[in-house]
Amino acid sequence: MSDLELLLPGEADVLVQGLHSFPLHKMGSGGWNQQHENLEKLNMQAILDATVSQGEPIQELLVTHGKIPTLVEELIAVEMWKQKVFPVLCRLEDFQPQNTFPIYMVVHHEASIINLLETVFFHKEVCESAKDTVLDLVDYCHRKLTLLVARSGHGGPPEKESQYSTPMQELQKQAELMEFEIALKALSVLRYITDCVDSLSLSTLNRMLSTHNLPCLLVKLLEHRPWRRQEGGKLQQFEGACWQTVPPSEEEKLSKLDGQVWIALYNLLLSPEARDRYCLTGFAKGQLLKLRAFLTDTLLDQLPNLADLKGFLAHLALAEPQPHKKDLVLEQIPEIWERLERENRGKWQAIAKHQLQHVFSLSEQDLRLQARRWAETYRLDVLEALAPQRPHCAYCSAEASKRCSRCQNEWYCCRECQVKHWVKHRKVCVQAAQGDKTK
Repeated sequence: MSDLELLLPGEADVLVQGLHSFPLHKMGSGGWNQQHENLEKLNMQAILDATVSQGEPIQELLVTHGKIPTLVEELIAVEMWKQKVFPVLCRLEDFQPQNTFPIYMVVHHEASIINLLETVFFHKEVCESAKDTVLDLVDYCHRKLTLLVARSGHGGPPEKESQYSTPMQELQKQAELMEFEIALKALSVLRYITDCVDSLSLSTLNRMLSTHNLPCLLVKLLEHRPWRRQEGGKLQQFEGACWQTVPPSEEEKLSKLDGQVWIALYNLLLSPEARDRYCLTGFAKGQLLKLRAFLTDTLLDQLPNLADLKGFLAHLALAEPQPHKKDLVLEQIPEIWERLERENRGKWQAIAKHQLQHVFSLSEQDLRLQARRWAETYRLDVLEALAPQRPHCAYCSAEASKRCSRCQNEWYCCRECQVKHWVKHRKVCVQAAQGDKTK
């Protein structure tokens, strides 16, 4: 593994082997929390390993022990909890939590799993090890991207720094922002699945191309580009878990998310396996031809392979639309969502009440214990290594490598900048240092 290790190889193996699915009413329980912590450690270690390019043992362990289907089931289970149980929980009259931390952990669980899947699905053997659950994962990604397109006309996700009157209102806004980030991760996972189009089952291909018509959905994403927005007359792009201003000189530079959409479209439209299955109806033709407006010389310089897609679209413009057809074959369908809904139908309120009484009403001592365990999981040196960008000087905004030794909150590029910034920083620094001493 990498020099900066959260887990020793033997520890990672034990944690991966121990992964299993939990019923909905157990989410947030002690055993569930332990697995959530383990997943976070595996997640962070997988990112560290991928960053230093020294082999990726987490991905190998997940494949070896057949745990990718378990992760997919857990992902869909927590998605269902957030849709079916969380709203009921929020409406209960006696639900007035002073601390929303335990609930936040459940809400955050979906983000943890999709982040881990995004890291490991880069490898084709991971997609193959998903087996039949790849159908469920395709459906999951389709749900997320459909919501992303639907919300793109409503100003995007809320800002993190907004203030809300109650802890629950703040939690709900955090969950909304998290949904946006989860959808962007789902886009990357879907693109990695399309990389394996030559080895996907006919049922999976049919699900992607016929049932969900993913090529047309991806066209909609390129039209709306919800990861971009105008703010104060400046173009901003969502990258590294936050909105960042794009310099005018880089406005035509291909972002990672734009690239994921184009590569997925390339795979779904030009690979022989997909082309033989995709029915180019009049509607599909009309949607796909919209891509021609985006295929500029600047884009082709950055992704030269898209020249083949440009040629395909030129041919499509002259071709007659195909009549809609459906092969008369036995088709496998996803089963996780339907099974979980069938097992829990009519029990949503009972689950919410059970969790209110037994899971989310923790004592002050239990909360302190849980917070201490999370502080051990999220080590400062690891979080810094995982940061999508280097910290910047609080005074001059240059890249920084030195931190205020007193409060540990502000970064500086040199001693001179720290001295100049002290007049502004002093009050906050003193308060932060005093707060740490009282803990």
